[in-house]
Amino acid sequence: MALITNIDPQHLCFLSSILLISTLLYFYRSFLRKPSNQYKLPPCPPSLPIIGHLHLIGPILHQSLQSLSNKHGPLISLHLGASHCLVASSASIANEIFKTHDLIFAFRPKFTYEDQVSLYHGCSFLMAPYGPYWRFMKKLCMTTLLGEQQLHRFAWIKQEEIRRLLRRLHKSSQDGKPMDMDVEMRVLTNNIICRMAMSTRKREGAINEAEECRELVHEISSVGAKMSLGEVLGPLGKLDWFGYQRKMREAIRSFDELMERILQEHQSRPHNTNEDSDREHKDLMDILLDISQDEKAKVKLTHTGIKAFLLEMFSGGTDTSAKSMQWALALLINHPDVFKKVREEIKLMVGRSRLVEESDIQKLPYLQAVIKETLRLYPTFPVLGRECTQDCKIGGYDVLKNTRVLVNLYTIMRDPNSWEEPNEFRPERFLVNSKESIQNQIMNIDFIPFGGGRRSCPGQSHALTIMHITIASMIQCFDWKIHGENGATTTVNMEHGSDLTLGMAHPLVCLPIPILHSFVDSM
Repeated sequence: MALITNIDPQHLCFLSSILLISTLLYFYRSFLRKPSNQYKLPPCPPSLPIIGHLHLIGPILHQSLQSLSNKHGPLISLHLGASHCLVASSASIANEIFKTHDLIFAFRPKFTYEDQVSLYHGCSFLMAPYGPYWRFMKKLCMTTLLGEQQLHRFAWIKQEEIRRLLRRLHKSSQDGKPMDMDVEMRVLTNNIICRMAMSTRKREGAINEAEECRELVHEISSVGAKMSLGEVLGPLGKLDWFGYQRKMREAIRSFDELMERILQEHQSRPHNTNEDSDREHKDLMDILLDISQDEKAKVKLTHTGIKAFLLEMFSGGTDTSAKSMQWALALLINHPDVFKKVREEIKLMVGRSRLVEESDIQKLPYLQAVIKETLRLYPTFPVLGRECTQDCKIGGYDVLKNTRVLVNLYTIMRDPNSWEEPNEFRPERFLVNSKESIQNQIMNIDFIPFGGGRRSCPGQSHALTIMHITIASMIQCFDWKIHGENGATTTVNMEHGSDLTLGMAHPLVCLPIPILHSFVDSM
């Protein structure tokens, strides 16, 4: 009885609902579905009649799926309460999904709760079905918003914000105060995106639109991750068991009001009569507003669509890049030999009289290898969701229409059949001289930290640039001491966090030690 009385009533309700819906699904699968002998279905691990495979899923999803795939094969079938999905865990299977059947899998699965919480229903780019709106927005991203030319125009913003970060690190060193690098990296990425998107940033000692935006996006992402667990309830997931839907609606409404205010400010600003000069000074919101007024555009972009796109840009580009840079810094601290090689490369190719710049990246192959190896080991989104839109065959098995598929990038990029010593941090594996070897790696989809196919991340060029110049600058200017809970330690705890995005379980708290005093002091 003591165990029962200590359980929160909300969780009892939650567990009871799982019991009810899973039981109904069990009878449905037993008596109403098509006979399974008509199809060659992927293998299914032993399950319980009530909860399916839920008891096999631990707090860290990608590692639980990896363990199941290691035992049962690269394509398996799972029943998680009311939710059914396939799990793909090999490069060959991913190749069929992202290349052979890319169009069939060009849809993201829809969450049960979406219609209950979103103010932007029908305007999402990331969740939109593959069709005219999605193709219009993808082309817009790749050619106009996040294309090479536009990102080059924003290079000065990235450099300026990185200098501000380095000044904060230098001050913390002078004060003898360790820095929480999670906070610092998120402030950096948020400021860069805010300035690129709407010409605003977090001012020192003040809370403005950029800081408000960062807090709201973090709230939306955190609550959304918790709500996604309700998929195990099926239709009952629409019920707001723990108040998450209410929190999500409030956060999105606040974000919408903030974006609407900034949109109105942008519309009221006078524009330069010189078109070329005007284009140079436009942020992404200006560009989106211009497109919304273009009568010749194939798709009408509304204010709601603009706000939805900006929310997804902030959600996908702030915490994700920040987490990747933390992993990179942690790996370098734990591998001083690699750290030394990166610093020597920067010293040789850039020197000690100026800061690393975006144009230097191509001259720093070992730095590039470090970033690739970081993303291989710690992809920010370790598991990607797709939905099959028609019957097809994957890996010799039948995959039926409307089946959800989880592609475990984490497992694929640690597959011993593709990588030697797959769990070891070895940047040298990416220093390949043979163009043929590199091409084979790309074709086999062994390395896919940003996903694959039509729906791969459109912001990967921006993310990679930020990672390269930030990590290079921090190595160029500082040594690093780790600050643990009980004082200084020598290595970083690399335990995984339990979020859907792959972050560190323990804060990365460091004390930066300047090595270029005159250079850092002058910034």
